[in-house]
Amino acid sequence: MVVDHKQLCAIHFGAGNIGRGFIGPLLVQFGYHVIFLDIDTDVINKANEHREYAVHTLEPKKRGHYDCHRHLRDPAPDVKLVTTSVGLPVLPKIAGPIARGISQRRKAGSGPLNVIACENGVGATEKLREAVFEHISEEDKKYAKEHVGFADCSVDRIVPPFENDSPLDVGVEYFCEWIVERGPLTGIDNSGTLGIKGMALTDDLPGYVERKLFTFNCGHATTAYLGFLKGYPTIFDSIQDEEILRIVEGAMQEGGAALVKKHPTCTLDEQQKYIKRTLDRFRNPNVVDNVKRVGRQPLRKLAKNDRLLGPVYTAREYRLPIDNIARGIAAAMLYENDEDEQAAELKNEIEQQGVRNVITKLTGFNEDSEEFKRIQGSYDVVMRMKARN
Repeated sequence: MVVDHKQLCAIHFGAGNIGRGFIGPLLVQFGYHVIFLDIDTDVINKANEHREYAVHTLEPKKRGHYDCHRHLRDPAPDVKLVTTSVGLPVLPKIAGPIARGISQRRKAGSGPLNVIACENGVGATEKLREAVFEHISEEDKKYAKEHVGFADCSVDRIVPPFENDSPLDVGVEYFCEWIVERGPLTGIDNSGTLGIKGMALTDDLPGYVERKLFTFNCGHATTAYLGFLKGYPTIFDSIQDEEILRIVEGAMQEGGAALVKKHPTCTLDEQQKYIKRTLDRFRNPNVVDNVKRVGRQPLRKLAKNDRLLGPVYTAREYRLPIDNIARGIAAAMLYENDEDEQAAELKNEIEQQGVRNVITKLTGFNEDSEEFKRIQGSYDVVMRMKARN
């Protein structure tokens, strides 16, 4: 099939679960021709061979699927949008190709282009922009500042491992959220959007990013680590445990209280609704999400601006309690997986340096601080929880 060069076109770096299960299907739904780029030649070859795949909705009452067509070998029409889901460490590696594309667009006199990194981290697109600008000339930089928008975003959808007869098919939860900062975008239409109904624009992106981080990501990780310690295989199994549920909901309430204090646009009522919806997502029996997948790379998840310590630092500013988040931090420190380099590294550091030193190193809190005491005390509590199972 030959591509209609009048059709909107998007390039998406990363043909993994989020790319195939969220961003790609959403763009296709609203008229975009999507081209996937990925270093996994097996995935790309299969996509070129099959020319389509199905997205299966993993919901008790909303089961179904729809097909997404990809014409990866056809010549690309003028690209209007570049998106990514490759992981934060990989962004600098794709900066070169994007930079060359911007240079070619300047020489061709092409119209506006928007770049949105759909990664699980704060300021991902800004990091990508900085990397791209290291590869382009001053003339290209001037063009990019006028014609290329680099907009950060918050993306939220669970796309767990999925087995099906077709190797490209993906299973997704029904819920999805894509919130993009309005300011940096270029070429916005008369309706004030990019014409993608599944994309919401906002002037307060940090509030939405931290809402997801302090609530969904914090709760997801806490469920995984506590579930692992109690021997549960999946998030669904873990959240059925009343003790885990109480801690997870408490952690999200603590993170939410800090969020509401910090961001005036985040109301208490909306935060309570978000927490309820998040717990409902964890309770979805059709989303089989392994605790080892969710808990992987614990050192990254224990970074100071990430899902566990991020809400602690914000709560500290307003002198708010962190008892349940501290349980999640302690459980992360006790997570063990010999196949996970970060888990093995963390375990080794605790054995060699002792828990107290590792808490100080990870968190930055001194031993006299209330936060240190809460985390140290939680470590002892969670150790007893582990010993019971």
